[in-house]
Amino acid sequence: MRIDVYLSLLFAVAPAAVSPVAGRRLAPAYAARTLVIAGTVASAASVWALVLLGATLLDDVPPIAAEAHSRGASVPGPVPVTIALPAVAVLVAAVWRVQRVLRTHARTRRTLRRLSAAHPTDSELVVASSGTPQAFALPGKPGRILVTSAMLAGLDARERHVLLAHERTHLRHRHDRLRLCADLSAAANPLLIPLRDTVAYLLERWADETAAEDVANRTTAARAVARAALLSHRSRAACTPLRFSHLAVTRRVAALQDAPLPPARLWVCALLALAAAPALGAVDATGDFFRLLGDSLHL
Repeated sequence: MRIDVYLSLLFAVAPAAVSPVAGRRLAPAYAARTLVIAGTVASAASVWALVLLGATLLDDVPPIAAEAHSRGASVPGPVPVTIALPAVAVLVAAVWRVQRVLRTHARTRRTLRRLSAAHPTDSELVVASSGTPQAFALPGKPGRILVTSAMLAGLDARERHVLLAHERTHLRHRHDRLRLCADLSAAANPLLIPLRDTVAYLLERWADETAAEDVANRTTAARAVARAALLSHRSRAACTPLRFSHLAVTRRVAALQDAPLPPARLWVCALLALAAAPALGAVDATGDFFRLLGDSLHL
């Protein structure tokens, strides 16, 4: 069990290590989905590995130790207490971070829904009168797009088309769920933060690519992304439209000026294989733990 459980923790960081490369070589839709799956599996495996490490402390719990002693048995302790105790502390911290991400996500959704509550429900588009250029996809049933009047005024007709197609892609493909999965993975295992950031970027790139296909003009899409970022910079908005920093916008504009990336299915298979490695290690360690437990309780 000892080697397997440590390998589960070690290999859990592999998807994060290769995520920037995958983001550069894979089509955004394929890369985002694959990395979310890889990150979810890797974080779950690492959390379970911590649970197994912490479970070796059971032989020190007085009621369990007394029961085992009365039967002439012992609960297995294949790792030192000096490792098991920190594992429990890390696990508690992970649970706290996950709860914080869930609370933040719920609070953000409530805020966005309140912004559109006063507008008619039969329209996908909600235009808010504001001097701050912003645009948001509001997930839900139905999903809606909130755009401020300042944003619409700063774009021409084709650029507005790109903006709406971009936000509509977020709604259609439930990017909020993919983003939440990536956020939860990074909360459970902070070593996956690079993967979370790559997924956030790829979701924007995915929406950019779909918008470019919708207007059948990659140059127009690149101009719309750049114009929206420029409007935000000039107004010093607290939240950038299209939800990204200016450095990422520069990368997105450059990507739209190149040819679309291929699906690269071999990369998808490689990423999923990397995610499977810690999961298999965790499964094997679980089997070892319960075999040790069973053997000790039948002494």
